[in-house]
Amino acid sequence: MRNSTLANKSKVLQRGVAAVEFALIAIPFLLLMLGAMEFGRLLYLWNTAQEVTRNAARQAVVTDFNDSAAIVAIKRSAVFRATDGTLPASSEISNANVVIRYLYVKANGDVALVTKMPSSPGDNIAACLDANRLDECIRYVEVCLSTGTTCSPDQSIAFKPMIGLFSGSDPDSTDLRGIRIPLSTVRMPAESLGFRPTS
Repeated sequence: MRNSTLANKSKVLQRGVAAVEFALIAIPFLLLMLGAMEFGRLLYLWNTAQEVTRNAARQAVVTDFNDSAAIVAIKRSAVFRATDGTLPASSEISNANVVIRYLYVKANGDVALVTKMPSSPGDNIAACLDANRLDECIRYVEVCLSTGTTCSPDQSIAFKPMIGLFSGSDPDSTDLRGIRIPLSTVRMPAESLGFRPTS
């Protein structure tokens, strides 16, 4: 009879141990799993940012720079959208962050932003053939992801963690908000820029 009483007491004490063991294992496991998800999303953003800018640059070199509707469509298409919006699985990157710039080549070989845009793609060809209008000749199209209008590192986009656990204000917490998404600048030689010869 005494053995059965001890066995019953032992079973009662063991019930609480299982809950404590589960809590001790579940918390680190969930932290590790959530951290892996955030790291995976960060890698996704870094890789996709390059594809976004490459896609936009590829379309911009063959699109009329005066056609504002076409430029907006390029920016939307670059983030895989038909309307204004953000990149799938990302609240950081939207079509508004896609910056398209047109560049010319200076006499010394440096590249600079075109300050006086040609009136049309045909006028761009004329400017490229005229030695006095080289600053109006679009030679390159540059695309980057930026919070402003330039492709400077201080305007890169900040990573926003999905889970508040990784963006705490506590100084001892892991804060992923300080991570910046690369500008992913792509520069391509200008092609037709939408030029269509008349017959």
